Amino acid sequence: MAHCSSDSSGKVPRPDSSVLMAGSPGSVDQAMKPVLFEIFGEFWNVQARLGQGVSASVYSVSSGRASTAAVKEFQADTQSGDYGYQKERSVLEDIQGHKNIVTLYGVFTNHSQVGVATHCLLLELLDVSVSELLVRASTQSRACSPQCGGSQKQGHSMWLVQHCARDVLEALAFLHREGYVHADLKPRNVLWSADDECFKLIDFGLSFKEGNQDVKYIQTDGYRAPEAERQYSLAQAGMEVEGDSGCSAAVDLWSLAIVLLEMYSGIKLKDTVRSPEWKDNSAAIVDHIFTSNSVVVPAIPVYHLRDLIKSMLHNNPKHRCTAEKALLSPFFSIPFAPHIEDLVLLPSPVLRLLNLIDDGHLHNEEEYEDILEDMKEECQKYGSVVSLLIPKENPGKGQVFVEYANAGDSKEAQRLLTGRTFDGKFVVATFYPRSAYKRGYLYQTVQ
Repeated sequence: MAHCSSDSSGKVPRPDSSVLMAGSPGSVDQAMKPVLFEIFGEFWNVQARLGQGVSASVYSVSSGRASTAAVKEFQADTQSGDYGYQKERSVLEDIQGHKNIVTLYGVFTNHSQVGVATHCLLLELLDVSVSELLVRASTQSRACSPQCGGSQKQGHSMWLVQHCARDVLEALAFLHREGYVHADLKPRNVLWSADDECFKLIDFGLSFKEGNQDVKYIQTDGYRAPEAERQYSLAQAGMEVEGDSGCSAAVDLWSLAIVLLEMYSGIKLKDTVRSPEWKDNSAAIVDHIFTSNSVVVPAIPVYHLRDLIKSMLHNNPKHRCTAEKALLSPFFSIPFAPHIEDLVLLPSPVLRLLNLIDDGHLHNEEEYEDILEDMKEECQKYGSVVSLLIPKENPGKGQVFVEYANAGDSKEAQRLLTGRTFDGKFVVATFYPRSAYKRGYLYQTVQ
């Protein structure tokens, strides 16, 4: 069982948060996963293994109080496991408190039934990763020239790209002000928080203080900046540049640019960024990708995004824009509306039900009150309903907005209500941003 060694944050996990890491539970040996963790004197059940790396595994866990969290368990008695634990713990303890960085609830030592002790982090549980969003977007394909690396995919909406870009840049601006470099920014390390309705950075195992880089191999193939690539090549050859203080925070901006380009285009760019054509003229390839997609998205917002991405892709790290400067891009001043697909992909505590109510029912007060009562009774079967709204006029006319106490309840309701019939009609259930709902902003989504 696990015994508490220290609690770095003093915080208690919020009930029904969402998912920390994207992973494929079927790809690892499920028989070896723990069944229980004893965390701060309370037993937590292991629900699933979310991911497994060289030095650590990540699990979703739940307590008897219906709270959920993530446990990152580091390999026992290995140099990489101990180093990774100490590194990630120290960084997370130093940077806690930012809304776009995963929350560390505490640390503990797990003692298995065979007496093996392992170091663990208790973390906020988040939801879908950008990596998973990219996989889902890749199902919508259309033609593309060979310069883009084969068949092109329909990327994500400008609303979603902008939301992710702003959230990650806010996290990076804070991280860089604190003197840290993330050093492994990639789609799998950017996750959506259903309760906070924002993207958050995870996995600080390669992070370092700028000017004090302690490992030469940083970042992931496809998202590695040119200077990090050169540094690693020299280290492999046993060579070091005299006076080299390591990579700077600019490596994170390069990685983010690739992530945003993949989100916009729907193309995995790993092979593209390793090609001679990219090294010779990456700007031309970026231009071509945006030109190819310009028939789908209005030109001016597209060019603002293109210019933002290009400003982060200079080969010379000193010429790349900083996170704080990138946040001043005109791209962030454009008010985009979400596509209906976005509201299916990104959970929130508010559910929106479509295709339910005819206009005639809205103007008959007795029928309207009956519908309100029926809908509330039905929706309460899946969780605690905070409020329910059925607008009688546009925007949102005839749609049903249900605010649940937490995203866990709304996800369960969305799963069980989708495809159901109500008064002979098939229910279409999407999520809806709680922040917009609270402001009474019931915008029309783009189909």
